[in-house]
Amino acid sequence: MTTKPDRFARWLPIAASLLLLAGCQAAKYRTLESFGIEKRDILGSRVEAARDAQDDAREQFSSALEQFRATVEFDGGDLEDLYDRLDREYTRSVDDAERVRDRIDSIRDVAEDLFDEWEDELDAYENANLRDRSAELLRDTRSRYGRMIVAMQRAEATMDPVLEAFEDQVLFLKHNLNARAIAALRSELDGIEDDTEALVEAMNASIAEADAFIQSLEGSS
Repeated sequence: MTTKPDRFARWLPIAASLLLLAGCQAAKYRTLESFGIEKRDILGSRVEAARDAQDDAREQFSSALEQFRATVEFDGGDLEDLYDRLDREYTRSVDDAERVRDRIDSIRDVAEDLFDEWEDELDAYENANLRDRSAELLRDTRSRYGRMIVAMQRAEATMDPVLEAFEDQVLFLKHNLNARAIAALRSELDGIEDDTEALVEAMNASIAEADAFIQSLEGSS
């Protein structure tokens, strides 16, 4: 017997292609629902994607910090190569941060639509007990979602100070690529380490909330 996640994975490439032809959000949902993929499934999938994007970003920011440490500890070698490596790490960090932001935005979009639809459908119940149970589940899901999205937004905000600091270092070295300029950056290391540590901790908390939310969706299916 094919499970819902299996069915979702199986039809997703086809559905994704059809989505290119769908002009509005409602049309996109109707297309996916025709394959048995409900908004709840879409939300779960997007939370997983955001969790994975945050995991990648956490690793990338840590890698960028290591490269900055290597830069300020420069003790001979090719300065141009050193700068290029730091610039690549910064660029990758920007890309990963943007991916995290996009994933979080996509979660908010489908969550709002799901909860609005769920709320509206409560009025369609004839059985009061079932309506009350559904309303209770809606409140619980909203509460769990609220905790998760707050954690994600907090983690998202911690990326900005780190990105700004790395951008400053890259720009400074771009026009001052010499040993003296590198030595001048050493005083910035402690601040960047603190900001990156705060980012990693926020990402860890956000990823844990995402995992808990995914489990709650699966447990109430």
